[in-house]
Amino acid sequence: MGSSTTTLPALATNPKIIFFTDYDGTITQQDSNDHMTDNVGYGPERRQAGNDAVLKGTRHFRDAFQEMMDSVTLPFSECISLLGKNITLDPAFKDFFHWCKDNNVPIVILSGGMRPIIKGMLRGWLGDEETETIQIVSNDVAVREGKTSIDEEGGWRIEFHDESVFGHDKSREIRPYAQLPEGERPILLYAGDGVSDLSAAKETDLLFAKAGRDLVTWCERENVKFTTFEDFSEILATVKDIASGKLSVKDAATGRK
Repeated sequence: MGSSTTTLPALATNPKIIFFTDYDGTITQQDSNDHMTDNVGYGPERRQAGNDAVLKGTRHFRDAFQEMMDSVTLPFSECISLLGKNITLDPAFKDFFHWCKDNNVPIVILSGGMRPIIKGMLRGWLGDEETETIQIVSNDVAVREGKTSIDEEGGWRIEFHDESVFGHDKSREIRPYAQLPEGERPILLYAGDGVSDLSAAKETDLLFAKAGRDLVTWCERENVKFTTFEDFSEILATVKDIASGKLSVKDAATGRK
């Protein structure tokens, strides 16, 4: 298995379970990108219209999200400050994080958001050392053409992770693990809440979808099995049961709604 760990870093500790998760609105109680768009961008109505179009399949997520982020011209450092005052961590995530760390369950964040925001906020909540144990695969931030710094008005733009219609096709990170031969393949779990998670929703053994959010709507329409959660205390209880053998993934993924 050693050769696989160079390309599949979550295998480094030979885990039985890997936990993939969205960041915004899943690990956090609010979506940082939505918050910026609603408060210093073009507002909630246009944002929701874009999300609805993505859910209906009439727009690609990449295009809708690019439009959202382009509407936010606040200097990046001020965006960080705004989010630090308004975005809160899921109240049970720290307990989940520490249980995973103690029980060799790697956490891999797959996010449509931007790495400097994700890493900066996690450091504030978990500390530098703990944050470094979490693999983060996400979009990034770059200086906008014609500008000299991300910290000037209109100075930054989102830099997408890949060329896909998602901007970050999360399935590409999960599939190499899913394709491992029997005996080497861990149980794969995913948690998400919204339109950035559509590319990942069918890729793992069990999908946790946040109650009342867009991902549930999409799963119900597309007949994708999932189990809902309100916060990470419910995810932790289920993952503990799977890890101990009390609950099979098949039984957990019965589509509880």
